[in-house]
Amino acid sequence: MFKLDIENSTQKRKLEYLILALIILVLYKFLYPTVDDTIFSIINDLFIYITVAVGFYYAAEFTSSKLSNPISLVLNVGILTAILFFLTSLSSVLFDSFGNIDEVSGLGYTIISVIVSLIFISFATYILSAIRELFFLRQKRPTEKYFNTMLAAIAAASISATLAYIFKELQFVEKTFYVVSIVLIVVNSFRVSWIAFLTKRQKLFLLFLSSIMSVLFSLNAILLSETNVIEQVLFNFSTGVDVFIRLVMLYGNIYFGIVFITTLFHLPTAGAFDQKSEEVSSLIDLSKLMTQVLDFKELGDSITLATNNVCNSDSSWLVTEDNSEHELVSVSNIGYVEADGITREILNEIELPINKLITLNKKAVKVKIKDDTRTFMFHSLVVVPLKVHTKNNGYLFAVKKQKYYFDEDEKKALGAFADYAAVALENAKLIKESIYKERLESELDAARDIQSRILPDETPSCDELDVEALFVPAFEVGGDYYDFFKLDDDRLGFVIADVSGKGISASYIMAEVKGIFESLSRVIESPKELLIKANDILKHSLGKKDFVTALYGIINIISGKVVFARAGHMPLLVCSKKEIKSLKPRGIGLGLDSSEMFSAHIDNMEFQLNNNDILILYTDGVTESQNSYDEDFGDERFYETILNNCTEKLSVLSSKIFRKVSLFSENKEQHDDITLVLFKWKNNNKMIGEV
Repeated sequence: MFKLDIENSTQKRKLEYLILALIILVLYKFLYPTVDDTIFSIINDLFIYITVAVGFYYAAEFTSSKLSNPISLVLNVGILTAILFFLTSLSSVLFDSFGNIDEVSGLGYTIISVIVSLIFISFATYILSAIRELFFLRQKRPTEKYFNTMLAAIAAASISATLAYIFKELQFVEKTFYVVSIVLIVVNSFRVSWIAFLTKRQKLFLLFLSSIMSVLFSLNAILLSETNVIEQVLFNFSTGVDVFIRLVMLYGNIYFGIVFITTLFHLPTAGAFDQKSEEVSSLIDLSKLMTQVLDFKELGDSITLATNNVCNSDSSWLVTEDNSEHELVSVSNIGYVEADGITREILNEIELPINKLITLNKKAVKVKIKDDTRTFMFHSLVVVPLKVHTKNNGYLFAVKKQKYYFDEDEKKALGAFADYAAVALENAKLIKESIYKERLESELDAARDIQSRILPDETPSCDELDVEALFVPAFEVGGDYYDFFKLDDDRLGFVIADVSGKGISASYIMAEVKGIFESLSRVIESPKELLIKANDILKHSLGKKDFVTALYGIINIISGKVVFARAGHMPLLVCSKKEIKSLKPRGIGLGLDSSEMFSAHIDNMEFQLNNNDILILYTDGVTESQNSYDEDFGDERFYETILNNCTEKLSVLSSKIFRKVSLFSENKEQHDDITLVLFKWKNNNKMIGEV
């Protein structure tokens, strides 16, 4: 922004200088229309030279802004040259009423003289500035001294013309500088390297334009050298300006003549240059797409379209490969069905290499697609593997239908382009995977947050019953859930459940399950009936592939009586007197069946606890934890750990169970939540019935 303000300020200052110089010049011409006196003549030309210098300095602002399109700059010069030609050639008709221009004086002539002279001066200044920009365009070495030397010679020729008009003995100096200027103009006219960088269409247009402009500049130079109205007006206005304009016209004539010849010689190689330029442009565009485009389809369309431009192919298509499966991603100038059929036929008949380009010509490209009556004839087909490191991600196909084959340059360009395309596709794939992982992690964070809010913050506390809970979430959040419900002073409800699936969907189902059990535990006494009612509710909200395993029970804290029912969950374990009992009444998972089958295949089970008996509720994340050999932790190891530590506090027992599971599966990622709920009933360390 600061740089832009400086540039605007500089341009504005140049314009102010130019306006000031013009005002001074015009006022002087109106005050002193005739300059017979030597001093006034010198002052007159001095003001004119200052105005030309400031105008040239200001014109550079406009000509330099058009360097991105040199043809536009040349066209502007051509238009100005044509205007000057028409003014010069029609001057006799336009100014016929004045008679002999040498004998005309007065305000009318002064006005016309100023207007005509300023038009020619401004146009000539702009033309010189435009040629200067073309002179420096695409130059690799410093050439400023050559152009500045020529400008100095032109300025010297103009000034010496003024002095020679006053001092006749200086005419040889004027002619010397005039000849030197012409020589330098010829030398500098060969600086036309910018032509090589034009496209073929631009070169054809430039050939036409330069031929006309060379003629126009030549005619202007001739007309301004002869005696006519315009030449007399310019000569009377300033002899130096007259010479300056004639030299600019001569410069334009020589320069655009050389432009015409140079362009003519560049035409045979214009097509090859366009091809190389297209290759570079396509590679640059593709490198930009590597970071900007994430959609495979959009990226594939860009690659196939650019392939046709890079190697002049008639059609192209892109096929990706993943685990030996091929998928057609994009086509250009060919139908999907045809491209897919040709690809399958070629892949079935030819074993394509993954490290080099292959070319099929003539009869080898006669392809008959199965179940299609048509036969596809291509005179040349190129298949390029899209390889990244040692992995092949697919193939790029390019075909020519006409009787032209892919030359070596086109194959090399296609190979290089395919390398870029392979990297671009790999980047898009990696970015897509990265976005998916970020979204998955975001969902997992949300699922963990839901799960942490659903699970109880603490376990119930009472004298007769110790309660301990352990929950270790997996990275990919499962649907484990447990909770406690205080039904009255003597009874405590408990539930443990496992929702099928993982992630955010399992967390939402778990939240629904929590609400169902919290509500039903207050109004339904029987665990069996509660689970039947829960199944009726969940059958309307669970998907076809979703289900929930659950175990719900009630323990009488005072008497030690337990009643529970199971809906497809892991069995309830009772550790009593160094022995483990696995209690597994009938029951199928919630949501698996919505008919009478569910209620017909579920039972309540009731039993009595003894002092220091331990109840163990758990999810399959405990017993199904695996080691590096894909072996399950299993029931046997689980039971053994419980028996070896059943005399410990529940907190110690749960920690040792988790430690055993962790050590067993330390070389393998935990794939499911681990949940343990432990109860130890204490009746003052007495058996039931003891006093």
